[in-house]
Amino acid sequence: MTDTERVRAAEAAVIEVRNPGTGAIVGAVTDHTADDVAAAVRELRLFQPEWEAIGADGRKQWLLKLQDWLLDNTEHLADVLQSETSKPRADALIDPTFGADVTGYYARRAAKFLADDHPSPHSPLARVKKLTTAYRPYPVVGVITPWNFPLAMPIMDVIPALAAGAAVVLKPSEVTPLSALELARGWAEIGAPPVFAVLTGGGATGAAVVDNADYIQFTGSTATGRRIAAACVERLVPYSLELGGKDPAIVLADADIDRAAHGIAFGGMFNAGQVCISVERVYVEAPVYDEFVAKLTENVKALRQGIDGRGLNHDVGALANENQVRIVQRHVDEAVAAGARVLTGGKRTGEGTFFEPTVLVDVHQGMSCVAEETFGPTLPVLRVADEDEAVRLANDSVYGLSASVWTGDKDRGERIARRLNAGAVNINDVFANLFSYALPMGGWGQSGVGARWGGASGVRKYCRQQAITKPILPTQRKELFWYPVKPSNLLIALGAMRAAGARGLRRVDLPALLKSTGHRG
Repeated sequence: MTDTERVRAAEAAVIEVRNPGTGAIVGAVTDHTADDVAAAVRELRLFQPEWEAIGADGRKQWLLKLQDWLLDNTEHLADVLQSETSKPRADALIDPTFGADVTGYYARRAAKFLADDHPSPHSPLARVKKLTTAYRPYPVVGVITPWNFPLAMPIMDVIPALAAGAAVVLKPSEVTPLSALELARGWAEIGAPPVFAVLTGGGATGAAVVDNADYIQFTGSTATGRRIAAACVERLVPYSLELGGKDPAIVLADADIDRAAHGIAFGGMFNAGQVCISVERVYVEAPVYDEFVAKLTENVKALRQGIDGRGLNHDVGALANENQVRIVQRHVDEAVAAGARVLTGGKRTGEGTFFEPTVLVDVHQGMSCVAEETFGPTLPVLRVADEDEAVRLANDSVYGLSASVWTGDKDRGERIARRLNAGAVNINDVFANLFSYALPMGGWGQSGVGARWGGASGVRKYCRQQAITKPILPTQRKELFWYPVKPSNLLIALGAMRAAGARGLRRVDLPALLKSTGHRG
């Protein structure tokens, strides 16, 4: 290779990171190769056994040190996050604080969550054994995260995996890799064992993580999730996927319309609509439709959009990249071309990737803005006759991540929630499940496979279950049904099993037993 070729190769191995609101270059990261990933995973495997061996209480000390680091460095982390996302300051401050909360939750509870289970035997015969389910971590967990929450998303999955005793290799989005590198820096600064590595890069880097890790946790698009699932099946490694969403909100005639209009404006516009559980379509009962639309439009119009420094001057930031702008603009344009009206917003604005917060009416179920994931600041609102129509249309989607129901009757809200095809339903609120770590967070249908969190399940998902039996009574040289087979011994063993497990007269059907063992009575 010539010197020129080496320079070009070096340049090709670097990914520039830009602030989407300004277009300015804010950093550059290595585009790691498949060999880099393989080498990193091999090294993680060397240190993972000791990490597992120190136990949940030993790991707790390191995780709590990381929690301290996150809180002590909140301002800096928010600066970095803003630089690569152009989020408003208020949004940027959420990531490190939310991350610290998640870290504390798992650090303090992992020992309880990972404690051996001792299930009750299923029959009196089984009571001669002590039954144990032990939870042993997968050696290396691969985590692949998207660009919408560059610090919170990694923490959501990296921390419970570390708490479980696994080593973790993280591949953040190449669009927003800087915050993840800060997390790795924090892990190193507290002096923690080298069981956490961040490998930056594009799709090939992510594919290498899938090819080398023992468990894959992916958050991102449904299309990419399908490819990852296929690769995991080929390798016979487990995986969990949180994919796309098209979350419905149902506003019933008995709802507090002011709360619904404020909550849905927030639920649709938070992080410029770039949230997997954003409100992306709204079904409103006819009697309150006009009132709701008027109040929603007023709330959305009042949102402040722009670039923040460290001030709290704006509510809505930029979209992550030009591709997101194109998707949002297409959905709006196609809706308008098919007869929809824009009540506010509807176009990109200013420099960078800003798109105006948008309310659409006169839309119908078949429009792309209702059927496809938008991942942007749009709220299409549809009028429905009653709750049955609202439920039918809400369920008319390939996605099933979350939903919300707005009603003055909480019992009615729960009844409707149980009719919705969604992994989570919030009554008179949005995102509440996101901050409830004791609940599972997972999607149905095209929205994913598996779930994160759910109390103990959030840690145990990163573990292999190991069944252990141990004798309680003194053991004999030979069990009744061990070889060579003796009809009399087999008769005793089968009779005992039948008596313990069957019902009625079948428990003591001696002729059937004699026949099955070759006896003729």
